[in-house]
Amino acid sequence: MSATEYFAQGYSCSESIVKDAVDKGLVPSELLSCATSFSGGMGSGCLCGAIAGSQLVLGYLYGRENKQGNEVKAREKARKFIEEFKKTHKATCCRVLTAGFDMASKERKEHCKTMVEDCSKILYELI
Repeated sequence: MSATEYFAQGYSCSESIVKDAVDKGLVPSELLSCATSFSGGMGSGCLCGAIAGSQLVLGYLYGRENKQGNEVKAREKARKFIEEFKKTHKATCCRVLTAGFDMASKERKEHCKTMVEDCSKILYELI
């Protein structure tokens, strides 16, 4: 199953990204519960949850004390992720990305599905 399919099934944007990474064996299942608080711009409308979930996966894979990386490598991947996302969407703030949509609407959900799909693509390109 893909991140966008998890999103369609009711997982939040951040959870969908992490759940897909769990399924691919990249991160442990315990990381999924950590992703819950990142949805909806961490409850404040700030950073897009799909971005936050992707950064969580990158940090797990390349962060300090991980055999694959270090904090410099993790930060470089994080920076590249944001650069790629902004090429298409220009912003990273959930409030900006969803401006004009009612948060409970089907239209907003469909719009956010694009963010999940794009984040998933960028994430796997960087991994």
